[in-house]
Amino acid sequence: MLRDNEHVLLLVKDQSAILGRLLVYIDNAFNAYYASRIGFFGAFECIDQQEAAALLLNTACQWLRERGMDTIRGPFHPVAESWGFLLEGYDSPPVLMAPYNPPYYHKLMERCGLAKVKDLLAYEVDIDRDYSLPPRIERFTKLLVSRRPQFNVRTISIDNLMADAGHIWKISNISLADNWGYVPVDISVMRDMVRRLRAILDPDAVWFVEDNGVPVGYALGFPDPNPTLQDIKGRLLPFGFLKLLRVAKHSRRYRLFALGVLPEYHGMGLDVLLYKSLHTALNGRGILLEANYILEDNYKIRNALEKLGLRLVKKYRMYEMPL
Repeated sequence: MLRDNEHVLLLVKDQSAILGRLLVYIDNAFNAYYASRIGFFGAFECIDQQEAAALLLNTACQWLRERGMDTIRGPFHPVAESWGFLLEGYDSPPVLMAPYNPPYYHKLMERCGLAKVKDLLAYEVDIDRDYSLPPRIERFTKLLVSRRPQFNVRTISIDNLMADAGHIWKISNISLADNWGYVPVDISVMRDMVRRLRAILDPDAVWFVEDNGVPVGYALGFPDPNPTLQDIKGRLLPFGFLKLLRVAKHSRRYRLFALGVLPEYHGMGLDVLLYKSLHTALNGRGILLEANYILEDNYKIRNALEKLGLRLVKKYRMYEMPL
């Protein structure tokens, strides 16, 4: 994405050390889609020093003003796929493609004049320890399948991975079109994400629901490699990469990254069918599942997750400021 858009990488340093960094960029697809002039920042890292943070952000704002932007928003890291700064939930471990930052980052943002624009939430459930699907969910899914035999569920096909990536891409661009901050993505972006996740892919965590053999909804989950990366201290050599290759078989922590159903199938309970399939496949493996990110004002999804027994564990905050 950065390759096709203007961007700049900033460092702030004193005579002896680097104090902070920042990525600033303009997402042309986003601005065209929303008819906006918003510039973004991401990859923010900084020591607890207001002067250093202000120098980074003031430089970013000036760079964006010079290019006609009227607002700065972030953090959105377009490479790591992470949004926001962690605000609440430091007792819950970090997961792949989600931020985990020092608490003082919020103070740095607010003192530079940025204010909350949106919070994102994460829900969690221990699938085995103290949780089972409510009986009504079991009854509902059995009734749904018996009354609508045209629907079936299946896992992702490893042999046809790119084709299934295409199904996820198509459904996402339609079903998530009205979500705050979402921009339809190019198929190459989705294929790149699938390639990056392939090494840790667990087919039991990626499900499709089909209507007469045509995918109309999906649930995309994956095992979190962070505990393994901590165990090998980030060192892939000489033998660390072998442990990383076993993540899909041995991980006990998973992330539910996205769930989408085509609009014409809303209200039929296909999302429940997907979640039921995911739960059944992962049950008995001692897995802690985190659903992340959920928009704070997406009450339909929040209500559904809470009815399924998931509990709120994290909150991420995104900031914005007029230029």
